[in-house]
Order: sequence, then C-alpha cells, then structure tokens
Amino acid sequence: MREAPTGGGSPHTRHRNPRRVAGKSTTRERIIQESEAFEPEATRRAAGVTESSRANRGWWDRNADEYQVEHGTFLGDDRFVWGPEGLDELEAGLLGDPAELKGRDVLEIGAGAAQCARWLAAQGARPVALDLSHRQLQHALRIGGSFPLVCADAGALPFADASFDLVCSAYGALPFVADPQLVLREGYRVLRPGGRFVFSVTHPLRWAFPDEPGPEGLTVSASYFDRTPYVEQDEDGGAVYVEHHRTIGDRVRDVVASGFRLVDLVEPEWPSWNTSEWGGWSPLRGGLIPGTAIFVCERD
Repeated sequence: MREAPTGGGSPHTRHRNPRRVAGKSTTRERIIQESEAFEPEATRRAAGVTESSRANRGWWDRNADEYQVEHGTFLGDDRFVWGPEGLDELEAGLLGDPAELKGRDVLEIGAGAAQCARWLAAQGARPVALDLSHRQLQHALRIGGSFPLVCADAGALPFADASFDLVCSAYGALPFVADPQLVLREGYRVLRPGGRFVFSVTHPLRWAFPDEPGPEGLTVSASYFDRTPYVEQDEDGGAVYVEHHRTIGDRVRDVVASGFRLVDLVEPEWPSWNTSEWGGWSPLRGGLIPGTAIFVCERD
C-alpha cells in the first residue's frame, strides 16, 4: 500500500525548533542507508493514533535514504508534485495563481525532503517544512534552502492560531494517521480566514484492488468499504508501518466536520509522458482507474 513518489510521505512528531538550512546537493546522491533487519508481516488490523504515529515515524526514519534515492530523480530538488501521476502545482494551481504566492506564509505537512517547500520559496512564498521523520528532514537539510524545518506531529502543530495563508500536504500525514480530523482541525486552526488547505492521498478506490502494476492489479480483491488499516508488524506483533483507509465519503465528511468548505476534488489522469512504475503505480493502472485524490479545502 506504499511507495508512491511524492514530495512528502510521512506523519509527524513534536519538536519546536525550526532550523535554517543552506547549501546545495542533489537527491540522487547516495548517502548512508539503513535497512530493516527483518521482513515485516503484512496484515489488516486495528491501529490507533499512538501506535500509528510511532510506527510510521520509525519506518520513515529507517527508509528515508532509500526513498530519496529511488524517487529523487522523479521528484527533483525543487518541484511541487501532487502524486505519482506527476501533476505539478505550477500547472495545476490548486494553491492559487503561482504568481500570487509571493509573500504568502505556507505550511507544508509531511514535507519529506522539502521539495515542495523549496518550489514555494522559489515563487517568493515563505514556507515552513514540517515532517514527523527526523531523517527525512536531514535530506531536506542536505539539499538546502532558506526556510525553517520543523519535526513535529501533524495532529498537534506547534504554531499559533492563524499563522499561515496556505497549508498543503502531498501524500503527507493524512494517509498514515488513525484520526485524520486531528490533522484537518489543526490545519484549520493555523490558517487565517480565507486560507486554503490542499492535500493529496492515495485514491480510496485503490484499496479494493491488489497493489500490483500489471493486469493482476485490475481485479477487485477486497471490499472498498473495509476500513481496517494496513499494518506491517514485527515478530512480536508491534506495528512498524501503518496506512489507513477512508472512503471518498469519509474524506469529504472529515473535511466538513473540521470546519472547511470543500471547493474541489481533483482526480489526476495518468499522462502519456509518464512511463514509470513504482509498486502498484503504472501507466496501465493509471490509464484505467484513479490513483490519487486531491482535496481542495477553504476556511471561510
């Protein structure tokens, strides 16, 4: 249920120390890489807020190096990509006209190596890149930039009310948390009136299909309505990775219950130029069923 190449990809724990970063490198540069010493067992079972956060923080810290090496070329150092299809914010304008981002305060949740935040900074915005994984933020530090990096929990943002004009999250936090309304309510709290929260997640329909890129991934094998989390666990049954499923209706209700007005729901089509395959992501599947859902929400 994982391995989608996006700018983000993790939830977040608490730390209040934004850091300035500088210098330049490349996501293609291989650095010291940690590996899991065991093969986790994949299952479907309940997983709460604390277990999910702890498991995913550990998973992204262990796998950040491999992730950035594998997906660095696709992501670039300073692109804003909403999902594996390659929909670029420069083209989509889901945060608004790129020409009007200058001077805007923007929070990126689940920033990973902060590729999206780096693009925002290039437009003249004032981004803050937040992620649960310290190791992911070390990659952001390695690549460079002139904006704060914050290691914090997306369900308990360490910012004052009405601190930002925009909040964005490309596959960050929302797919990995047991209670997405915690994240959405925090996003609502830190936004100024009229602000926008845009987030992308794996399209809920994908949960009914096997996570395979070929024809075997086109036959329904599970109930779309089964909300049981996908969990990878160690020998003692402790979760080491958790992903949560919400139906489209669930996502819409979460948005509305958190105080937002849903202004758009974008389902990017797979473009002809994208010939890449990652896990269950492929041109074959992408041409037939949606892979990403992007929710554009506004605070009135």
